[in-house]
Amino acid sequence: MSVIKRVAFLSLHTSPMEQPGSGDAGGMNVYIRGLASALAETGIEVEIFTRSTAAGQPAVEHPDPGVCVHNVLAGPPRKLPKEELPELLHSMVAEIERIRGQQPHGRYDLIHSHYWVSGVAGLELSQLWNVPLVHTMHTMAKVKNLLLHSGEQPEPRRREDGEHRIVDGATRLIANTTAEAAELVSHYGADFDHIDVAPPGVDLSVFTPAFRAQSRTDHGIDAATFHLLFAGRIQRLKGPQILLKAAALLRRRRPDIDLKLTILGALSGAKDFNLKTLVSAAGLDDVVTHHPPVSAPELAGWFRAADVVVMPSYSESFGLVALEAQACGTPVVATRVGGLTRAVSHGRTGLLVDGHHAADWADALEALHDDPTTRHNMGTAAAIHAANSGWQRTAAITLDSYHAAVDEFASSHPMAAVYGSRLTG
Repeated sequence: MSVIKRVAFLSLHTSPMEQPGSGDAGGMNVYIRGLASALAETGIEVEIFTRSTAAGQPAVEHPDPGVCVHNVLAGPPRKLPKEELPELLHSMVAEIERIRGQQPHGRYDLIHSHYWVSGVAGLELSQLWNVPLVHTMHTMAKVKNLLLHSGEQPEPRRREDGEHRIVDGATRLIANTTAEAAELVSHYGADFDHIDVAPPGVDLSVFTPAFRAQSRTDHGIDAATFHLLFAGRIQRLKGPQILLKAAALLRRRRPDIDLKLTILGALSGAKDFNLKTLVSAAGLDDVVTHHPPVSAPELAGWFRAADVVVMPSYSESFGLVALEAQACGTPVVATRVGGLTRAVSHGRTGLLVDGHHAADWADALEALHDDPTTRHNMGTAAAIHAANSGWQRTAAITLDSYHAAVDEFASSHPMAAVYGSRLTG
């Protein structure tokens, strides 16, 4: 089997050091950091390249043992809309190559790119370094464009073209779920034999079911309160507006329920999406509390303080929030879409709702409120379900994909070994 000592991660449009739940930071950021740390535990060095977004940012950060983050200087030292990043691709590639040249080791065994902007850069670096490229889409333009609402801007053709190039040029692709693998085949013509399915994991040292009663007390949640939680970026795609409509309907239908709704997250994307206005329009000012994104340990505490975590997303390649919530012993009500159909076991660890009709969501929430025994049993099953989903499992599957990529690349690129020895020599 091939030997892999060092891997370059590309996450150019968002940094794993960013706070998930704000801006463009979400499950992908958690994924990259969690996977990198788990790979480092196996002895592989992981160097992550991301674009610097602030003046005075350190050139290198070390978030976990065996993992370093290179903040790549390209364009103005501030956050930019994702749509502007393709214009910086060539300067980012040049800067990454400059950074590589300064490293004592001088080479990487493989590139793992995340999201399409990084994938396009990865294609160029793969040729420059003569090493294989493994790519994870996380989201796909064609899938997102199928879910557009009236008035929303479609993902640009440039992105679709870039994703086609990545599918054609990467040595292997990693999908979060079998459903995502099928989408790569049907929408982009990917070769199924070159796709590996590696479900994301959860940090089981942080997201645990212990001390649920204490967590409710710490967050001021009365034992009799039916506490719903939404955690994620505040945007239409994540569906907080659906939860608000359902909560308003449930309140009108069942005024006897002591209802409380906590929303954790920051506005992302369209600036016309005003959460405060939506809350007031739903008549829920006295029910809803909104907090900015929180750290992983704080998030785990909020999950434990909730009776139900609600995910009315229109699209999720996986849905890490669902897995993290279940690891804390909290059942999840989610849309029957994308990776959520795998993350949540319907009727066992939570409920899956078809579509986005507020009445259907209110029905699901009311059913769980009225059956606390089932809700408790679902929480217990959820924690057991998530206990088999540590990042170490994801890393093991990913490492198998890496070995396959290196072996396939070597067989079709006989000069790869010669180039590697020249870099390190």
